[in-house]
Amino acid sequence: MTSGFTRDGAVEEKKLGEESTAGTARGPVATLRRIAFLMERQREETRRIEAFRKAARTILPLPEEEVRRRAADGTLTELTGIGPSTAAAITDACNGVVPERLVRLEATAGPLAQGGEELRARLRGDLHSHSDWSDGGSPLEEMAMTAMELGHDYLVLTDHSPRLRVANGLSAERLTRQLGVVDAVNEHLGGSFTLLKGIEVDILDDGSLDQTPEMLGRLDVRVASVHSKLKMDAAPMTKRMVTAVRNPHTNVLGHCTGRLVTGNRGVRPQSQFDAKAVFTACAEEGVAVEINSRPERRDPPTGLLELARDLGCLFSIDSDAHAPGQLDMLDYGAARATEAGIDADRIVTTWDRDRLLEWAAARL
Repeated sequence: MTSGFTRDGAVEEKKLGEESTAGTARGPVATLRRIAFLMERQREETRRIEAFRKAARTILPLPEEEVRRRAADGTLTELTGIGPSTAAAITDACNGVVPERLVRLEATAGPLAQGGEELRARLRGDLHSHSDWSDGGSPLEEMAMTAMELGHDYLVLTDHSPRLRVANGLSAERLTRQLGVVDAVNEHLGGSFTLLKGIEVDILDDGSLDQTPEMLGRLDVRVASVHSKLKMDAAPMTKRMVTAVRNPHTNVLGHCTGRLVTGNRGVRPQSQFDAKAVFTACAEEGVAVEINSRPERRDPPTGLLELARDLGCLFSIDSDAHAPGQLDMLDYGAARATEAGIDADRIVTTWDRDRLLEWAAARL
């Protein structure tokens, strides 16, 4: 049995959710979660994915007997949040049948990218992820459970900072509440996996970070990223980024160019800055340059990735996941790092938790 959590930290057992190997029958909750995970991994339409996650949340607290009775009676759709497609998947799972939709998805569930398999196997965690506390699509507990299922030792929760209002950035008060939930999750897990406390903190126009030093000091890992005024002239953008890198609270420079190369958000050119100056600062300060694994970002571009390599930078291969299935996008980042010839020990996400935390706290 796997366990679920609630936003206030209470724990409830996941009924009907027993995991099984691919291609064999699962419980209804596990079936719905697996379908949603694979759809997210393939970047399918968010609305359709949410239908399966919502259905899983609906049946999670119900007695097993009620779910099976409704499946047999054809009354699952009387429950709020369950439609014909999700009812059919639940019914199949109750009958020990793998839904056809899941069969099709499992057929395409191999590695997302070729060439980085060895490095991917060495990754211990992920330093950049979002939950529904900001602009992610799932509770932080679901993100943690999925990271565990993927074999991670740790996941850093990095919801956005206050000024990114479009992404529901967290005030100091909301972040404080979130830290309490993270503590409750970790207490339940008992050390088998660690959800680390973090933030994706905005780099403001002057290079300062969009959260109080006191709050930043309470976190385990801090990813600093530019999200505004991406078309700033090169000289002030360089100063802005170098200032942020030299801030002792910064551990990772996130998606450094801000570019978008594909996807439903359209394309966006990369920001202009003196990359040598920025990456030199990263190397001097021990700040990791993020290899953002989202296929619509591929950030840094290959030329800049190789420059950071040659200047002696550390790196962090991160998913920037906004949904559980996107946590598996590390495949893309591992392939790019391998292609660039980056030594695995320079990638902080290959490190064990204690080494990672020692590095992240070293400049404070």
